[in-house]
Amino acid sequence: MTRTALVTGSAGFIGYHVAARLLADGFKVVGLDGMTDYYDVTLKQRRHQMLSQSSNFTPIEGLLETDGLVMDIMSEHKPDVVVHLAAQAGVRWSIENPRAYVDANLIGAFNVLEAVRAHPCSHLLMASTSSIYGANTVMPYEETHKVDTQMSFYAATKKANEAMAHSYSHLYDLPITMFRFFTVYGPWGRPDMALFKFTKATLSGTAIDVYNHGDMSRDFTYIDDLVEGIRLLIDTPPVRPDDANDIEDGDSLSEVAAWRAVNIGNGEPVQLMAFIEAIEAALDQEATKNFMDMQPGDVPATWAQADLLKRLTGYQPKTDVRTGVARFVEWYRDYYQV
Repeated sequence: MTRTALVTGSAGFIGYHVAARLLADGFKVVGLDGMTDYYDVTLKQRRHQMLSQSSNFTPIEGLLETDGLVMDIMSEHKPDVVVHLAAQAGVRWSIENPRAYVDANLIGAFNVLEAVRAHPCSHLLMASTSSIYGANTVMPYEETHKVDTQMSFYAATKKANEAMAHSYSHLYDLPITMFRFFTVYGPWGRPDMALFKFTKATLSGTAIDVYNHGDMSRDFTYIDDLVEGIRLLIDTPPVRPDDANDIEDGDSLSEVAAWRAVNIGNGEPVQLMAFIEAIEAALDQEATKNFMDMQPGDVPATWAQADLLKRLTGYQPKTDVRTGVARFVEWYRDYYQV
């Protein structure tokens, strides 16, 4: 039978790619997006237009925090799977406009959980973030590490989402997977992300801001690799253990709930300067660099331990940065005709 998936944030960068993959796999997809103006709405509208070329896609425009909206969608469409990606993103913007994160990330996530409680599905998957590891210095980051030192309000709201989801999973026996993704990039990306900004600036001859004087590293994850991980996790819902001793070492499965956190990352941190060199190589143009101090709320490095994803699904992200950046640049040049 054809399965139905609700994808929140379906006009966003990751949401668009997840929805497209599910449509390709034969799902009916209900896509909810608020079309907020945090970045170019035209880009979001274009993504929804492409998804709408499929008769199996149902677009809905509305804000997660709108009372009753998600509940009505769950009641009407009765999705088998919910992939909750909609959120106010961005570490730096959370310092300037924290209220937006309360509305979208806290109230919005609560509305999703309440709707799934009232209309249970086979699996709820919710987006978390590598930023949740905060000030942790032990790397690579493992899902079983303590995550109590968030460095930004954005990360704090995602930590709250994980705790909220755990309580609902325990109370109402809902299978919930929190996927923590690491610096996702690729075609149709977000204009506020470094790759997008660096590419645009370099092509226009404008200097790029290089924070912490370039002494930073990120576990960059290509969008297709992230989507593959999410797609495989959909069919791997957690099950509440009968006994805590049944949980394998390294598994973040809760002792008291059908709840699990899973990293999705390459497991290979890349220095920021090497990332910039990959952009320069793809553009065949050198960037002018403006070296700056670290920004508030940022962390110097991220690095995913991705063994749990591989153990659960048999999959491990593998796209190297030079290949992924080249694909983005190709898309960017085509989309903006530059």
